[in-house]
Amino acid sequence: MNKANSDPLCRRSDSVVTLLRRRAARYTRAVRVFITGVGVVSSIGLGKEAFFRALAEGTSGISPVEAFDVTNLGREFAGEAKGFRPKDHLTALEARRMGRCSQMALAAARMAIQDAGLDGAALKGPRAAVVLGTTMGEADVLGDLDHAWIHKGAGGVRRAMIPKYGSTLLPIHIARAIGSEGAVLTLPAACAAGNYAIGYAADLIRYGKADVVVTGAAEMLQELQYSGFVRLAAMAPAKCQPFDLNRQGLILGEGAGILVLESEAHATRRKAASLLAEVGGHGMTCDAYHITRPHPDAAGSIGAMRQAIERSGIGADAIDFVNAHGTGTKANDAAESKVMREIFGDRKVPISSMKSMLGHCMGAASALEAIGCIMTLEKGLYPPTIGYETPDPECDVDVVANHARKGAHDIVLNNSLAFGGYNSVTCLAKPYKLPEPAPFSRRSAA
Repeated sequence: MNKANSDPLCRRSDSVVTLLRRRAARYTRAVRVFITGVGVVSSIGLGKEAFFRALAEGTSGISPVEAFDVTNLGREFAGEAKGFRPKDHLTALEARRMGRCSQMALAAARMAIQDAGLDGAALKGPRAAVVLGTTMGEADVLGDLDHAWIHKGAGGVRRAMIPKYGSTLLPIHIARAIGSEGAVLTLPAACAAGNYAIGYAADLIRYGKADVVVTGAAEMLQELQYSGFVRLAAMAPAKCQPFDLNRQGLILGEGAGILVLESEAHATRRKAASLLAEVGGHGMTCDAYHITRPHPDAAGSIGAMRQAIERSGIGADAIDFVNAHGTGTKANDAAESKVMREIFGDRKVPISSMKSMLGHCMGAASALEAIGCIMTLEKGLYPPTIGYETPDPECDVDVVANHARKGAHDIVLNNSLAFGGYNSVTCLAKPYKLPEPAPFSRRSAA
């Protein structure tokens, strides 16, 4: 018998070493996640450069609705992506088998992939995934199906329409077009869906389940949700004025914001042309309070913002700018102002709402606004809240009013809320401005 193996002290030492190795094996080195490309379909422009330029200039995309008849609805304005033509971005076959929401998503995805400089090979196979958010997905197809069924009966429904419907189809159409064989997922997290998708996509990469993820969100303007917001008395007559004393509600919009996320190793290996931003921590909570109103104490939203900051390994004093959910409703803007006071105290961190220009793009909102945050990180420019006229004492925040403003721009937060009490906040930063991420448990990724 080996004397060392028979010695109780040696056996105990060996057991300790084995235990430590097992515990270490549960953890993996943290992975930085970078945004390397973005694509945009919006009411203020198509593509990154047009979108950034319009944001910097405070351009309004709000105009009279043309997609459907609003004569009897009492409201007539929205942020329609009137410059979007599917034939400019999709093949005839692709356009025929998709509804407008998927068309916008695929168009923006192709822009993002081109912006990232990714070749086709990098997107094929099981290490590439597609994660998208939305609220209603192919709402136009659903409307057509319902109209045919109600007015003509089941026989009036064309079979060719049925395969075009379903929110699950949004990422599948993109995966099919680019050859991605990894995870595909739709997150219908209402108006926080974009942040949910970006956060989940980043986690797929951090947990080693993907090297590259095409993510973001898309939403189309459709009569059903438009008339629903009118019935809720949530729609402003002509303009959205977040944080203004005389704000009267939101204005709906539509569009798609798609981002390419890559692990640091993948981006380095392929020699990515540029790293646009790093995805830091993200926070997600639920108010568990009301189907349409935020909690008056804003506890859930405060919790989500704290999570995003803490999971980024930083303190609140590191945040340079906050992109607000900023719908222009009384309850939302007051709640967000409470969040800012609770998180930042007496420090007035600049805050702004792109919805004053884009309209509220529902599921696509926080994805488009995440791309707007990249403009801030790149150019040091905070997009304005246009239409801001009269300060509201209840919203005592530093609104970037009417004109873009230059300022510190290393780390920003993208805030989103949604019906049902969804709260989601994502931290975005210039590359390598965040501390090295902490290792995470493999068990938690299972």
